[in-house]
Amino acid sequence: MVKEGDKVLLYGEDGSKIIITVEKGKKKGTHLGHVNMDDLIGKEYGDLISFGKKERTFYILPPTYIDLIFNMKRRTQIVYPKDASYILFKLDIKPGSRVIDTGVGSGAMCGAFARIVGNKGKVYGYERREDFYNLAKKNLEGWNLDKFVELKLRDIAQGFDEMNIDALLLDVPDPYNYIQQCWQALKGGGKIGIICPTTNQVQQVLERLYEYPFIDVEVWENLMRRFKPNPERLRPFDRMVAHTTYLVFATKVLRKMGGVFGE
Repeated sequence: MVKEGDKVLLYGEDGSKIIITVEKGKKKGTHLGHVNMDDLIGKEYGDLISFGKKERTFYILPPTYIDLIFNMKRRTQIVYPKDASYILFKLDIKPGSRVIDTGVGSGAMCGAFARIVGNKGKVYGYERREDFYNLAKKNLEGWNLDKFVELKLRDIAQGFDEMNIDALLLDVPDPYNYIQQCWQALKGGGKIGIICPTTNQVQQVLERLYEYPFIDVEVWENLMRRFKPNPERLRPFDRMVAHTTYLVFATKVLRKMGGVFGE
């Protein structure tokens, strides 16, 4: 049941989406007209609401995290869901994990980590730009995830405050310059994920990784294709989000046993 303060997704028959935060006694202006929020309070999720001069009808749904991050205010490029989900699995994020997120940006990955680690874990977010730091803080508070995250306004060049970390995501313009600091922060067997928009960065990152005791080094590019859900004419959409980034993963060990090059 919808309550005051809830975030609600209004889903149109044509696939259009409107996300609003329900406030008693107020109206929300949209490009289709005003939504009387009192009409939402007490409604069951999955029910319908109509508003505007043309009385357009929408389903009332709880928004997913993907809905929220694509609707949020952002000043940086976010990690796409196809990459974010793979990062969560490759870094083995689970309830109770302690995770470092560097280059927090708008806070989307911080929030993704926080949703999983929960009360028994912690996400430590490092961001050197104050405007991004403030934006991430606001977004995390809006998603009610800030209690799982400790944000820090500082550069990572001097290393991290935390040690024996389970996993670390490195998402900065020059990741190859911080491999040593990452190795020092991780526990033995800890996982690192590195976001590299270009192959030049991947090459430099690999060269640096092989200077330290890291094993199980992998490089990935994820491509995902959406199909039109018409059973009579099933086919892909004409356009797709193809290349978004390259992902590099590795596991920390305490000492080398010879070569670490993957096959």
